[in-house]
Amino acid sequence: MFADRAKILIRSGKGGDGHISFRREKFVPDGGPDGGDGGRGGDVIFEVDDGLNTLIDFRHHRKFSATDGQEGGKKRCHGKDGEDVILRVPAGTVVTLAETGEVIADMSGDNRRQIVLKGGRGGNGNMHYATSTMQAPVYAQPGQEAKELEVILELKMIADVGLIGYPNVGKSTLLSRVTNATPKIANYHFTTITPNLGVVDLGYGDGFVIADIPGLIEGASEGAGLGHEFLRHIERCRLLVHLVDAASTEGRDPVEDVLQINSELKAYSEKLAERPQILAANKVDAIYREDGAEDPVERLRARFEPEGMEVHAISAATGEGLKDLLDAVKRKLDSLPKEQIVYEQEYFPEEHMAANNLPFTVSRGEDEHTFLIEGPKVEKMLGYTNLDSEKGFRFFQNFMKDNGILKQLEALGIQDGDTVKIYNLQFEYYK
Repeated sequence: MFADRAKILIRSGKGGDGHISFRREKFVPDGGPDGGDGGRGGDVIFEVDDGLNTLIDFRHHRKFSATDGQEGGKKRCHGKDGEDVILRVPAGTVVTLAETGEVIADMSGDNRRQIVLKGGRGGNGNMHYATSTMQAPVYAQPGQEAKELEVILELKMIADVGLIGYPNVGKSTLLSRVTNATPKIANYHFTTITPNLGVVDLGYGDGFVIADIPGLIEGASEGAGLGHEFLRHIERCRLLVHLVDAASTEGRDPVEDVLQINSELKAYSEKLAERPQILAANKVDAIYREDGAEDPVERLRARFEPEGMEVHAISAATGEGLKDLLDAVKRKLDSLPKEQIVYEQEYFPEEHMAANNLPFTVSRGEDEHTFLIEGPKVEKMLGYTNLDSEKGFRFFQNFMKDNGILKQLEALGIQDGDTVKIYNLQFEYYK
């Protein structure tokens, strides 16, 4: 089964905590603090692997975690950094936030490697907090917390031209005729269940990349059949070649076929519906007309050429008209902007997590002059800090300022002299 979409959970590593210790050696009775710093947590990194063309590796393995940094040690020993987790994906993979669909990373073009979640910073050991007046600090800095996100990976193939149309209209046959690709070909619906890429070589190093997009059906834009899975691959194409069965070998009206597929494109994406198209009227070798009957190719031209859509009569089976079609495709591509379609980053984990995932809560207490601060990070900091000393209390105040706690207190309307409670700690607030 072709896999071009996966939902996974990614987690960066937590920073290691700073260490509290004091140098204790023979003949060195007052050695001072020597607690080392914690190690950095591992990053979550996405990297393009040109040997991959599906997201099958993410179908059964859904959680990926970098390792945490180690705690600092005695004798100023730095904790070991956590190991990064590198997720290798095919070119064209778009990473989006599962909750909102916002783009986090587009692994295409020049973007071959991107850090999506940075590991937590390691905390400082108590050796950093010794001063002339505080020579034995009994607190150290906790490591920065890990970050976690649920993301969706979608593979959106990168090609200049996308072949679209109903099933069994000859897209795979055309691709095999004009490129070095070898798609499966048979006379039944949905022979192609995976997009195929091929390179059209027009000589003198001139050519373009073309993708055979599996046949669309009515309701594809709503997910019918494999609609969504296939439509996303057309989004990066600069030009669409719309194949239609001009001979009506399956009893369908070719004009209605074109209108129906274009309706599905519009329902999926207005931008996609505006993408330039060239209409290839295929299977002209199988056209049977009774005397006086209208030529189906001319009927297609009369209906769609006034809308700016070139119509070319071809037979993918015999090769008739293929050179004229490819020349027209190349001319059209040369007239279109050459910039590759790349999705801009919309969601920046570092910014959002700093603002929205603060590991504490600030609320009003039993009356309007009392405020409560709670949360695991605050509780942990209390355990590391000697609040009985002036230096320790100042350190804790800086912690509350750096983490936005004071700003939240001010937003709630705290005034000088109001009471702040943090678990079993209570003090008066003065700005």
